[in-house]
Order: sequence, then structure tokens, then C-alpha cells
Amino acid sequence: MAMLKDSDVKFFRPLWIRVTVTAVCVAWFAAEAIFSRDPLWLSITGIAIAYCVWNLFLRFPKDGPAAPDEPGPQ
Repeated sequence: MAMLKDSDVKFFRPLWIRVTVTAVCVAWFAAEAIFSRDPLWLSITGIAIAYCVWNLFLRFPKDGPAAPDEPGPQ
């Protein structure tokens, strides 16, 4: 999977945003599991949870987005 873009990293830098996005996906998965039990939507929301955990917690850069390269001579 690809890493997040620098603009995405800036948006998701606060921990509360990452936790909220993941919690919304978990709540959606729970609602699908309780009420509809549709395998398609259970799969979609389960994959969304896995994506959130992987990109927003496990692979999220600890030091912030990389500084843009300085422009060279033109």
C-alpha cells in the first residue's frame, strides 16, 4: 500500500482525528453486522478499518511530513 500524501499527513497529524475516523469505521461495521448482515458492506467496512489501522497508526510517520526539496538552479 502506498503511503499517505504530505497533505494527508498534515490533516491526520492530530491523534484525535485518526482515532475519530477509525471509530466511525468501527461503528459503521458494527451497525452493518447488527442490522443488515450484508457480506458486501461488512467486507467494505472491514477493509476500511484495516486500512485505517495500517495507515493511520502502524505506518503513520512519527516525525511529520518530509520537507519539500529546495528548487535547484533554473
